[in-house]
Amino acid sequence: MNVQPSASEPAAAAAVAVPEAVPALDTTGPKDPGPGPGRGTALVPIVLVVAGGLSVQFGSAVAALLMPKAGALGVVTLRLAAAALILLVVCRPKLRGHSRADWGTVVAFGVAMGGMNTLFYQALDRIPLGIAVTLEVLGPLALSVFASRRLINVVWAGLALVGVVLLGGGGFDRLDPVGVAYALGAGAMWAAYIVFSARTGRRFPQADGLALAMVVAAVLSLPLGIWESGAKLTVPSTLALGAAVAVLSSVLPYTLELMALRRLPASTFAVMMSLEPAIAATAGFLILNQALSTTDALAIALVIGASMGAVRSQTGARQPGARKKKG
Repeated sequence: MNVQPSASEPAAAAAVAVPEAVPALDTTGPKDPGPGPGRGTALVPIVLVVAGGLSVQFGSAVAALLMPKAGALGVVTLRLAAAALILLVVCRPKLRGHSRADWGTVVAFGVAMGGMNTLFYQALDRIPLGIAVTLEVLGPLALSVFASRRLINVVWAGLALVGVVLLGGGGFDRLDPVGVAYALGAGAMWAAYIVFSARTGRRFPQADGLALAMVVAAVLSLPLGIWESGAKLTVPSTLALGAAVAVLSSVLPYTLELMALRRLPASTFAVMMSLEPAIAATAGFLILNQALSTTDALAIALVIGASMGAVRSQTGARQPGARKKKG
């Protein structure tokens, strides 16, 4: 599960990776599953990735249902605390033998993780799930465009911008400008998350860094959750739903994506993750009755297309160099 330096920071793959999944995954490429895998075997990792995406976004929908009971900050605290406890039990990370730089990296990773979750749930409390995820994915997309330094990615950035303008519908007050600002802020934190997740993956074995960073994020969110929700966080039904959100949005997706990336190229994984806004819109419609207009659906499609294009162009730029090295 270690993330290798040569493959942990491809901007294309990272640009659409699911939050909190990167450091626990080995993105060095597909593993050999054995001689002569059948068509059914080849579809298994794809099914796992789709299942992970469904788990994340339907978990977010459940979180939206929990917000009236625990508040947005309370939900963040419950999710991060429950996920931290589960990961500590499963990973049992070692606390000794790490340098000051290692701890600085994992703390930065935890801050980015906590900020990303806090801002996203604040957005989710104000705007539809599908639109919130679409705006959030602009952060990783921008990171991909800036890191690639290729002219074609300016086209993809422009396509995403058109999608954002369409979402605005002539004015973001239609969506609640505060919610839009929170979603964009979550996207910026997502980009920071990607950078520090890669560094943490190189410094810590297995998913140890992820577990420790989750603890940092949970500790930082705890005062905010207690301040907003107080004793509401101790209600058994609220605790149960919070644990469900942690499992659906964190623990289960980590496991499914880890299994998938053992046999799936990171570039393919990244392209599939570009579909997150569409999955989120579906979850919002089915669970939260958040129907999208035709214009909103078109805007989401444009951002998805831009994400896929950025991933594909970045992957294509890396392939010639890889062939030369082999020669």
